[in-house]
Amino acid sequence: MPAPVYRSGFCYFIIYFFGVGMGLKEQITEDMKNAMRAKETAKLGAIRLITAAIKQKEVDERIVVDDAMVTVIIEKMIKQRKDSISQFEAGGRQDLADIEKAELAILSAYMPAGLSEAEMAAAVAAAVAETGASGPQDMGKLMAVLKPKLAGRADMTIVSGLVKAALAART
Repeated sequence: MPAPVYRSGFCYFIIYFFGVGMGLKEQITEDMKNAMRAKETAKLGAIRLITAAIKQKEVDERIVVDDAMVTVIIEKMIKQRKDSISQFEAGGRQDLADIEKAELAILSAYMPAGLSEAEMAAAVAAAVAETGASGPQDMGKLMAVLKPKLAGRADMTIVSGLVKAALAART
């Protein structure tokens, strides 16, 4: 059921009464309000960064982002934070690395539960069987099949390593 564009108080009552859950974007907005009320400045700052990135995507592409796009945006922000942490630690700036780690923890809370190593290996094996991949030259084909299935739930660098290992074993 698509959500109405304008939600009056009655619409919120219907959504609450019938148990229709909040989307990720709405959850982020609610968490921002709660962080404002609780005066949690670190959490509020990280959530404002998320909402700014979402709004930027909506304005740039003239679309309304859905939960899948929000997950992609947050995944990109997590990757940026991890890169920043490694750079700050290499440069001896532990204070800035700690700030990035705090933001990373807040961002990670909005991601769906990650897959275990065994679940990722099972998905890779299923994709190998599905595509009939026979060697390293089929890696692109496998990754194209796996990326939509595992996006947001698995670290694609780990998946890439598992794909390389699986294809190396088949040659």
